[in-house]
Amino acid sequence: MQVRKPLDLPFDPIARAAQTWESRFGAAKAMAAVTTIMRVQQILLAELDALLRPHDLTFARYEALVLLSFSRDGALPMSLIGQRLMVHPTSVTNIIDRLERQQLVVRKPNPRDGRGTLAEITPAGRDVIQRATADLMNAEFGMAGYGDDQLQELFDLLRELRVTAGDFKPG
Repeated sequence: MQVRKPLDLPFDPIARAAQTWESRFGAAKAMAAVTTIMRVQQILLAELDALLRPHDLTFARYEALVLLSFSRDGALPMSLIGQRLMVHPTSVTNIIDRLERQQLVVRKPNPRDGRGTLAEITPAGRDVIQRATADLMNAEFGMAGYGDDQLQELFDLLRELRVTAGDFKPG
């Protein structure tokens, strides 16, 4: 399923910007790489959201459901969801609010912490995850043009940036 809307530009605007950058400011390799990553993120997010739209999900809500489905009890504290998804607590609240309105999760008190709240995936949530995941897998998460070695190389290159940024401690 092709969901990307081609821009059909007669040239690569990032390469053109890099040429201009080079003549005005100096070395452009880092700027071109960052701009490319940001554009690829836009392209992939649009494609994944389009694939998930028939399931009434966005990629952010899909990630939250998958995270809950991976947990031992199907439930996690809201704060842990934010930490694992690497998003602000307000974003977690908005994501869970929407999933709750869709009856894909329920909120319940955290028995280990009287003040905390757990989000728990419902059977309907588990069902939608199965169907949505099948669609994403069939589309190879928008990465069908790459072989396994290329995907691993891409992961390794970008993982190093994440380590440097302090996302996690390797090893």
